[in-house]
Amino acid sequence: MPWTARLRRHPSALLLAAQLLSLCLFPVIDNTVNGRLLYAAMASVVVALALWVVNRSPAVNWVAWLFAAPAIGLSLASVVLGRGELQVWAALCESALYFYAAGGLIAYMLRDHDVTGDELFAAGATFTLLAWAFAYAYFVCQAWYPGSFTAMLNPDAPRTWTELLFLSFTSLSGVGLGDVLPLTSPARVLVMLEEFAGVGYIAAIVSRLIGLTIRDRA
Repeated sequence: MPWTARLRRHPSALLLAAQLLSLCLFPVIDNTVNGRLLYAAMASVVVALALWVVNRSPAVNWVAWLFAAPAIGLSLASVVLGRGELQVWAALCESALYFYAAGGLIAYMLRDHDVTGDELFAAGATFTLLAWAFAYAYFVCQAWYPGSFTAMLNPDAPRTWTELLFLSFTSLSGVGLGDVLPLTSPARVLVMLEEFAGVGYIAAIVSRLIGLTIRDRA
């Protein structure tokens, strides 16, 4: 089968790969001018892939565009114009888009009782979308409520994007490594919501896919 046909059959795999690739590049590009430009470009690609995935799910596509268009425009404008406050609003739109895309993928995985290869990739892509969505929410929280997060290194400094994404992954997965901590009430509420979402996602979605896969093989 041609690789283009495989991509059309498994768009969730491409989204998951793009998210993991950007994750590997964050330590290199974090907090540099060229890094912010590259990050804005990568974010635009991920947003486009998220729109593609949502288009294949039961979600309404125009709602995703309602979040995606300002997210891309504000992110690029913040880099070109050097206005950091625009990045906060871009992060708010991206958080909403990723939550919506994750909801669309969950609806896609729940709509039938047959497990396809793309649904297995969708399970991983949904996890990364939720992690990114909460990380963007943490970024907005830190901007609106300074001092929301602390860490072992430079405890009084604003947390970097990589640190916020690390906190998001550890909270969502239930690992709970504690070198980045929420301090304010809004930050702690966000972390508690993510911990609840992580437990619910694994219990309701991942366990269902595993159960259906075992049933099909039996």
